[in-house]
Amino acid sequence: MKPLDLENMNLTVKAAAAAYPLCEEWRDTSEGSVFHLANMFLFFGFMGGSGFHGLLYLFTCVTLGFFCSTLWAWSDYCTTDSFLWSFALFGVCLGQALHVAYRLRSVSFDKEFQELHNCMFKKLGVSLTHFGKIVACCDGQVHTIERDHCFAIEGITAIDKLSVLLSGRIRVTVNGEFLHYIYPFQFLDSPEWDSLRPSEEGVFQVTLCADNPCRYVGWRRKKLYLLFAEHRYIAKIFALVVRNDIAEKLYSLNDKAFDKSGHRYDLRLPSYCHMPGTDLEKADVFLQVPVQGARTA
Repeated sequence: MKPLDLENMNLTVKAAAAAYPLCEEWRDTSEGSVFHLANMFLFFGFMGGSGFHGLLYLFTCVTLGFFCSTLWAWSDYCTTDSFLWSFALFGVCLGQALHVAYRLRSVSFDKEFQELHNCMFKKLGVSLTHFGKIVACCDGQVHTIERDHCFAIEGITAIDKLSVLLSGRIRVTVNGEFLHYIYPFQFLDSPEWDSLRPSEEGVFQVTLCADNPCRYVGWRRKKLYLLFAEHRYIAKIFALVVRNDIAEKLYSLNDKAFDKSGHRYDLRLPSYCHMPGTDLEKADVFLQVPVQGARTA
């Protein structure tokens, strides 16, 4: 058998054409506008704040960013791995955005409670999640007081709750003398609430009567103290808003305090605040409350 002449045989094998072009050099030109748009969405997305609205903003922008990144990777044959990762991250962020939107919708409130949050709690940074616990503590109920009906009667009504007026106007009197009005989004019984310890009981020293149909929300003492024990943050928020309400009422009374000569007297003066009751009645600075509708010159 004759040996094969390998030297004279042409054993060259032609390489098969590549299915995809090879990426051997860096590009000299910049990427397309979709690539830059994707990074802009990512940049603005990671500047989002906290809370439900901040999370919704973050995941919405990040979802758009990864969607644009997926479109950019799909248009380039050399970015298969980038396409897969971008698409996976797009799906995850889209799911998170939908989840946050659902939770945001689930903590929506009635109009009156939404106004209460905007006027009293939102400016203090109370999130909708914490406010939802506050609303749940009062069972989401709003109570009504008809005109000329009393919310509390001095010496009779027990102090067993904390209430906020939502609409209408309440007239506060003591021994038949007018003291001041309570307007919407003010507490009805903040001084009484702050004067008692959790284990103490007491009755109102003033009468609260509705000037017109009123609506209010009230929290029972026991349930509210249980909420405070579970959430210290909510306890601090209530301590702040209650004492601020008391301070505003004291300043409103200060505008109505006059001595016998008709000059306005400052309730913050130590000589007035620490004066015994018997001496106070004999003093020239005895508190005189002007009759409603009359003005002292």
